[in-house]
Amino acid sequence: MAGDSSLFRDNAPLFGVGLVLVLAFTALAHFGGGQVAADRRAEVAPADIAALPAGADADNTIVSTLDPTDARARNAAVPLTAGGPGVAPPFRFGGSATDRDRARRCLALAAMAEAGAGDADQRAVMQVILNRSRHPAFASTVCGVVFQGSERPTGCQFTFTCDGSLGRGYSSALWNAANRRADEALGGYVHAPVGNATHYHADYVYPWWSPKLDKIAVVGPHVFLRWRGNIGSTGVWRQRYTGGEPDPFALSERAQEVERPQELLEGIPLVTERGAPLRTITPTGRRRPGGEADRGAPEPEEAPADDPLPSVHFEVVSPADPPQALVDRARRLCPGKAYCQVYGWDDPGAVPERLPLSPAARGALRFSFLAARNSNREAIYFDCRMFASPGVGSCLPRARN
Repeated sequence: MAGDSSLFRDNAPLFGVGLVLVLAFTALAHFGGGQVAADRRAEVAPADIAALPAGADADNTIVSTLDPTDARARNAAVPLTAGGPGVAPPFRFGGSATDRDRARRCLALAAMAEAGAGDADQRAVMQVILNRSRHPAFASTVCGVVFQGSERPTGCQFTFTCDGSLGRGYSSALWNAANRRADEALGGYVHAPVGNATHYHADYVYPWWSPKLDKIAVVGPHVFLRWRGNIGSTGVWRQRYTGGEPDPFALSERAQEVERPQELLEGIPLVTERGAPLRTITPTGRRRPGGEADRGAPEPEEAPADDPLPSVHFEVVSPADPPQALVDRARRLCPGKAYCQVYGWDDPGAVPERLPLSPAARGALRFSFLAARNSNREAIYFDCRMFASPGVGSCLPRARN
C-alpha cells in the first residue's frame, strides 16, 4: 500500500495529464458524437422536401375555401403547439453591397404588402422570409424566397406577388420605416414571437395546408406555423447565405406578366386589391358589374355602368394602401351624379351584409367616401389610427384624439 502511494505521489503530474486527456476525449465523444448524430438527423432527402405540404413547388397555396367568418373561427379553435415558437438563430449576411440593397428592398416590399405598416407585423413577416432562406425547402436568397413560385400561374408563395399588389405604390415614410426594419433583420435582429416559423396566413383565411402544420404563434391578424417534426426544426437550416440576390425589379416584372387563372384570383379573399368592391348594395336590388347585390333582395338584373343608380360599395382596405389611391378608387366606383358612398374595412369579417351599418360595423370602419352631389362636396374620412396624417380628407370623428 505504501509503495502504491509512493508511486502515485511520484507520478502525480502524469496521472493529472492523463486524467485531463481522458476527460477531454470523453467530452469530445459525447458532444462531438452528439453533434454528428444531430447533423445526421437533420439531413433532409429531396423526396421528403417534395412531399411537404405548402412547399415551394406546391400550387394553390394562397387559396382559402372558407368565408372569412368561418375561417377566423376555425383558426381560433386551433391551439398553439406545445413547446412554443422555437428560437431562430440570427441571420448572418454574407453578400455584397448590391445583394444587401436587393435583399433589403425585397424584405421591405413583402413586409408592407403582406403586413401593412405595423412594426410587429412587418418584423414577423421578415423573420419568416429569413427563416425560409436558410431552410433547404426554399430558395437560398431573400428575393428568391419572396418571389418563389410567382413565375408560375398558381405557384405564388406570397399572395402579393400574384394578386395585383405589385403595381401598388407606397409613401416615402412607409418605405423608410420598412427599410430600417429590413436592415435590422439582415443585421441579425431576431423577432422572437414567431420563432422558427416558415409559414403564415391571415386569420380570415384557412388554406388547405394550415391543419397540416403546427400553429406556433399569432401576431396581429396573422397565424404563424411551421412543419411538424424534425423537418420543421432549425436543425435542417443548413443553407448558408452567400449573396447572389436576383434583381427584384426583374422578378416583379416577370410576375406581373404571368396570366393567372380566374379561379385562382377568385380564391383570394382581398378581391378589392384588384379594384373591385367586395359588395355593392342598391336600393332596388340591382347590381353593377363587379359588385354583389344585397343578398336580401330578389335575384338582381344587370345595370348598365352609366345608370345613375344610387349605390353603396363595401370594400376591404389595407394599412399599406396610399390614402390618395383609396380616394381615386372610390371616385372610379362613383363616376355619376347619383348618390354614391364607399365604405372600407381592413377586416373582411367586419364587412356587413347589408345596410344600415350596425354600431359594430361603424366602429370597425377605416375609410368613408361620399361622392359630390348637387351642391355638396365630397366627404372623405380616414381612421387616422391606421392612416396617420393621410394628407387628404379628415379623420373619422372617433379617431381624432
